[in-house]
Amino acid sequence: MPITAVSSTPVSNVSLTTCPYCGVGCGISAGGTGIDKGSITVQGDKEHPANFGKLCSKGSNLAHTLRSDGRLLHPQIHGIRASWPQAIDFVAQQLLRTIEQYGPDAVAFYVSGQLLTEDYYVANKLMKGFIGSGNIDTNSRLCMSSAVAGHKRAFGEDSVPGCYEDLEIADLIVLTGSNTAWCHPVLFQRIKAAKQNNPAMKVVVIDPRETATCEIADLHLALKPGTDVTLFNGLLQYLAQQGYLDQAYIAAHTEGFADAIASARTDAPSIEFVASACDIPAEKIRTFYDWFARTGKTVTAFSQGVNQSSSGTDKVNAIINCHLATGRIGKPGASPFSLTGQPNAMGGREVGGLANQLAAHMDFYPEQVDRVRRFWNAPRMASGPGLKAVELFNAVEAGKVKAIWIMGTNPVVSLPNADQAIRALQACPLVVVSDCIAKTDTTAFAHVLLPAAGWGEKDGTVTNSERRISRQRPLVATLGEARPDWRILTDVARAMGFADNFQYENPVDIFREHAALSAFENAGSSRRAFNIAGLQNLDNDAYDALQPVQWPVLSNIASSGTLSGALSGTTRLYAYGGFSTPTGKARFIALQSYAVANAVSPEFPLALNTGRVRDQWHTMTRTALAPPLNAHKPEPFVEIHPDTAARFHISNGGYVRVRSPWGSMQARAAVTSGVRAGDVFVPMHWNEQFARNARVGALVNPATDPFSGQPESKHTPCTLEAWQPDWIGFLFSRVDLPLPDCAWAVKVRGEQFFRYELAGKGSVGDWTTLAHRLGLALPQGETPSLPTPSLLYEDPRQGSFRWASFDGDQLQSCAFAGPASSPALLGADRRWLASLFAKPALDALDRKALLSGKSPAGVEDCGRTVCACFGVGEKTILKAIREHRLASAADVGKHLKAGTNCGSCVAEIKTLLAGS
Repeated sequence: MPITAVSSTPVSNVSLTTCPYCGVGCGISAGGTGIDKGSITVQGDKEHPANFGKLCSKGSNLAHTLRSDGRLLHPQIHGIRASWPQAIDFVAQQLLRTIEQYGPDAVAFYVSGQLLTEDYYVANKLMKGFIGSGNIDTNSRLCMSSAVAGHKRAFGEDSVPGCYEDLEIADLIVLTGSNTAWCHPVLFQRIKAAKQNNPAMKVVVIDPRETATCEIADLHLALKPGTDVTLFNGLLQYLAQQGYLDQAYIAAHTEGFADAIASARTDAPSIEFVASACDIPAEKIRTFYDWFARTGKTVTAFSQGVNQSSSGTDKVNAIINCHLATGRIGKPGASPFSLTGQPNAMGGREVGGLANQLAAHMDFYPEQVDRVRRFWNAPRMASGPGLKAVELFNAVEAGKVKAIWIMGTNPVVSLPNADQAIRALQACPLVVVSDCIAKTDTTAFAHVLLPAAGWGEKDGTVTNSERRISRQRPLVATLGEARPDWRILTDVARAMGFADNFQYENPVDIFREHAALSAFENAGSSRRAFNIAGLQNLDNDAYDALQPVQWPVLSNIASSGTLSGALSGTTRLYAYGGFSTPTGKARFIALQSYAVANAVSPEFPLALNTGRVRDQWHTMTRTALAPPLNAHKPEPFVEIHPDTAARFHISNGGYVRVRSPWGSMQARAAVTSGVRAGDVFVPMHWNEQFARNARVGALVNPATDPFSGQPESKHTPCTLEAWQPDWIGFLFSRVDLPLPDCAWAVKVRGEQFFRYELAGKGSVGDWTTLAHRLGLALPQGETPSLPTPSLLYEDPRQGSFRWASFDGDQLQSCAFAGPASSPALLGADRRWLASLFAKPALDALDRKALLSGKSPAGVEDCGRTVCACFGVGEKTILKAIREHRLASAADVGKHLKAGTNCGSCVAEIKTLLAGS
């Protein structure tokens, strides 16, 4: 599609930017000035081709995250505030000293898909070209590296052949290893709308869990975890057996088919064999295979459920093999499609952010190393791959890496075997962390903290899942002394003596160099699909005005830097061959199925699966700032099948300890038939800032894929144990308190309050004793403490109390605690109590009802939140269904607005309708 430039000069303080969450890359129109006053408005950019104005619940609530509290505002060295010159000089000298004493491989960077392309480029250049080590890896290793490896094995390059439009014009969509409804909600809504417009479209969901994505599924294959290669090898064998191969495409544009089909025949000889291996009824397998075989316009979209495996690369290639065999590559409505997890994981891959890549889609082949060395004029070019994420942190603990710089990520939470990451950082002589948040589980181990710009302050580009480059533009000035990551890296590079090669003054300087490198010696047998030569001469105004465009971008920028006519990108790749291999042909990969790296056992008989929830992102450092996003799933939970719950004597809503050979955590039980018997599911988000002992990463096994280095986050052997507290309680506070020191403690941010859910062993005692035991009755000072209660009710005989404190007539805090079986506590209306903190003063009726925990007559309990966009509760929906005889999710939407924005809650609304 032709792209024309428009001015990005704010009109009525409106800026066009890009969402910082998933890889969909939604465009955002934001306006207003300042933060912390609700003056910023966020809505979808109706012209952006990724979302056409739609936003999910997370994107819709971005304005809530633009706030100053909790931000890292100043550099710190060993906990002491420092100036930027002091911090830059300290980091530079420490890195130089480490290199001089131990060599360049004793230094490492661990970066993030949250960085902009310009940030990534400078980090990669500094490490691989000037420090002289390959030791820069990214949290994208945990997310999409198996897709990268699979693309490179098949296509010769990490290139996604298709585009989002394919999801709307396909006749069959296979969603495998992807809870698209929650993890890529805007794409899900596009698919759902396309299905409504084309009733003949079929959707197959392949996932061990029955997720919200199954709302639109015509067929759900709840396969046994780890059996994806068997399933798709069986499909390849079926296509050959039934005569559905595109022989002309195979002959003209591929190689290795004979070996691949021979391997598939031995690995998955029959539908009955596949059905047994995958634990799926044979008739469902046959239906899937037949639909795929007969439907030319087929898209197979895959994500973490495929990638996060010790055989993730093979799973990716098993999918691609089936598309190559049918010629369904890069054609309208027909492609394999990797749904990227992070907003700029693709951009990071473009610039070589992974340890086993060079910039501009080049690798560590001698001629490509030399090419990048000459382009950068690099004095100490890395000649081989560095350490991938898991092995990198192992090397830190072993003392081989002496200095690590972590940028924009939280590995103490997100890495597998996450307690090992703690040991590694504790042992490391130099830990530098650049972040926009002051307190994370990782910043706690930093010797140097560098305040980085956050979303709404950053200026640069990102690339989404369909290869579309978009601008991310600043909305507000950076807070405190925060700086963009590229600026911090540039200053450190200069202080290390590399000033001549790091003369960047603004992001466009970096982007032009990045684009020029993509075009450098990119022709003939060295041709790479990633080529944005058409953008290498952008002047500042053209960069500011750059509209979304898909690479390759080969022309249309004049040497003057201005647009020469319309700027055209490339919608699809490889429909007519032209792959980035030496022969120009795609490669089939001969595959055999392998068991998961760590099987279940009598001691650990259950399979742990991890993933995301609808309204949170990664480790919650941004999303937990937005109160509406904390309402849907406020506490850590573990999904358990009813048979598994009965086997382990666990009740729905009860407290559970989950244990694996690598660690343990605790959560609330969510008993559901949506998971397979013998499987459990735990979200990845919670950590020590928000919940006591709730990091699921501590349990996840560290086994990795041999090609991609991606960890097996979807299958860890584990066991469960019911835990029964002696007392339970909850606390509301207008100020943010330290996480209470008890066995179960969860913090939930709300509007003008923080709520703490509590449970523990032993007797409650009186309120003073418990407050001291929880670490909350502290001397006044920098750490907030609980004030003396204004209202107090105590029942020592029952071991319970309730109290509230006021500042004048304004409620400041309230707390309830008592025996775990206390009906008064279990029935307390937390939503009503929360609403009291929005009032400047409580009237006599509110005061009288306060310690009862029940709302006065006429104030309704709305129940748990279902729709985060409009704050609609479960009880409100059920009441409307009963009283107004609502029969569909559309009826509920018309009556309550629930489900009419991002649509992510529609599956839950349908469940409520079905149960009414």
